[in-house]
Amino acid sequence: MSLLRRLAMAGCILPLGIGMATARETPALSDVFVLGKIILHSVRSDQGGTGSTVSPDTILRTNRQMLDDALSVVPGVIAGNSGGSRNERLLFVRGFDRFQVPLSIDGIRVYLPADNRLDFGRFLTPDLAEIQVQKGYVSVLNGPGGMGGAINLVTRQPTKAFEGEARLGLEAGNTGAITGRTGYLSLGTKQELFFVQGSYLKRSSDGYYLSRDFVPTPVQAAGLRGYSDTEDSRLNLKFGYTPNDTDEYVLSFTRQTGAKNAPYNVDQPVRGITPTPLPPGSSYQRDWSWPVWDIDSLAFYSHTEFSEGLYLNTKAYYNTFDNTLSAWDNYTHSTQTVNRAFDSIYDDKALGLSAEIGGNLSATDVLKGSLHFRRDEHSATNIPRPGVNTTPDPAKVSKEETYSFALENTWHARDDLSIVAGLSFDKAKVLMADRTETAPGYPTGSTEAVNWQVAAIWEPDGAGTYHASLSSRTRFPTLFNRYSTRFGTAVPNPDLKSERALNFELGYDGDLGPAHVQTAIFYSNISDMMQSVPVGTGLTQTQNVGDGKYAGFEIAGDWELSPTLALSASYTYLHREIAEPVRAGLKATDTPMHSAALRLDWQATDRLKIAPSLQLSSSRLSDAAIQPTDPTQVAYTKNAGFGVANLDVEWQVTDKASVIFGVRNIFDKNYELVEGFPEAGRSFYLTTGLTF
Repeated sequence: MSLLRRLAMAGCILPLGIGMATARETPALSDVFVLGKIILHSVRSDQGGTGSTVSPDTILRTNRQMLDDALSVVPGVIAGNSGGSRNERLLFVRGFDRFQVPLSIDGIRVYLPADNRLDFGRFLTPDLAEIQVQKGYVSVLNGPGGMGGAINLVTRQPTKAFEGEARLGLEAGNTGAITGRTGYLSLGTKQELFFVQGSYLKRSSDGYYLSRDFVPTPVQAAGLRGYSDTEDSRLNLKFGYTPNDTDEYVLSFTRQTGAKNAPYNVDQPVRGITPTPLPPGSSYQRDWSWPVWDIDSLAFYSHTEFSEGLYLNTKAYYNTFDNTLSAWDNYTHSTQTVNRAFDSIYDDKALGLSAEIGGNLSATDVLKGSLHFRRDEHSATNIPRPGVNTTPDPAKVSKEETYSFALENTWHARDDLSIVAGLSFDKAKVLMADRTETAPGYPTGSTEAVNWQVAAIWEPDGAGTYHASLSSRTRFPTLFNRYSTRFGTAVPNPDLKSERALNFELGYDGDLGPAHVQTAIFYSNISDMMQSVPVGTGLTQTQNVGDGKYAGFEIAGDWELSPTLALSASYTYLHREIAEPVRAGLKATDTPMHSAALRLDWQATDRLKIAPSLQLSSSRLSDAAIQPTDPTQVAYTKNAGFGVANLDVEWQVTDKASVIFGVRNIFDKNYELVEGFPEAGRSFYLTTGLTF
């Protein structure tokens, strides 16, 4: 068997194996939780658009343990950092951000009712069976919010009478000091009428070491990055009833816990470190940490098949989100006694139900319909000066309901041509906003939208697959967008309108000479873009700033150079602009115009694989930490482009035991994704695994 075929079957081809899903030899993962998968449109006979999957083998070999890192080499996907006080890890799918690209676990959306400011660094990957990424075209059947793409984390499902896996991992910085520890255990059984699956994963990190080329500042010394420590875990339990070969009924529970600090901007003043008086126009950074960042989900899934192709899928779930933001007196994070100190506590709940039904209208027509309902409740409690006060302020409660009704039809016009068309109606209704026991809160209202899409897929014999799609989707504003004062620094905007994107794509998947290639040209026109803009000294407001245009090109390919050597490469061009800004001078930030990945897989022996790889990125803009003289304008800085070299080595000791060793950022490159927040320097990892 050739190396390329072995790697494809194992899901290890990079970047194509984790970039664009290919119809030629997509790896079949027998332990994927099928009911947890979403409708992932890829280049196949009855679907349209560009989809990607990331396999567990890829995650394991490259030690990409956080979601943003795991997707950072997928064509069209850019990893970023919010910087600022929150320092959250970001993902951009063809330029669309975390508000415009829904994240789901087993097909159930992870949505934070207040602001949906997801930190992708809190979502671990080593226990997953698959990561699904959809770019641009997202089926209306998946529910509201798929304006620019979708990401879905799929958990495992057992396939044997007894199966298990255990892993232990260590990470080290460029000094050799141990910085991270990971443990993972999975057990499962598959019987004739039922299955049981359980897994637990925990990662504890002391933080990361900066490059030796980093120049120390008064805020950040050389070596370990201050306040970059995190601790995360995930528990997943699943019981499934399988009465026959087609039907399945599953009860699932997932608990994800997280805690983190937030590194400071290395160039800006910090209380207790920076001497006074401060330079004119500057101010102290916030002293924030997150001791609690927990998500729970209890869910029921079902799949029932009837006669003549008719089926019914249902999901019912109850999600909770517990979050605590602690503000401290100074950089020591030891006391909370001054007026700016507080504990902000979120206690959020969501109850949801969805159903999808489909069947054959004729030999050439398949019709599907879906219904989604979700009720979110956000409760925010603030405890001022918790070091001297234990009495919380009155809890502020917000409630919102979201509905979606969708239809999708697939018409097989010919043996080699299929047309997919979809239509949906979405509605979000705010029932209350920041209401307390004594105050009525802000004005409420509702927002609704009609979405539509169409795709064509042409598969001429022996000439690859061509596809074209056009999709118009909407993103509703969050409670945060409309009402948050952001601790007195923002002005509410209850009348904020929804964003809308019109996405167009042309793509090809097939062989070009000795290489297998998948490529796409895409263009998105966004109207009523939401962006936070300055409105006065120290104040901002989320406004509909105008129209945006995102355009780009992706190409990914793999080439078998010899029976033991395979080359994979990808390139993405992305241009973003705010075409008609309400406020002059606004620019798109956080994404480079050019990004690329290159990987060489060498099967040195039957049991030893060696793979060097390279990630490249051009420069990107970020909001400047130092504001301009005019408080109504935004300043930008340019972060230089970079190239990062990596190496991973896998030794299959026995059929059931393996050892993986690797180096990230081999040449200890000093680089930033956002101004003032340097990334990790050289690091090492070692993972041992055992299956049974």
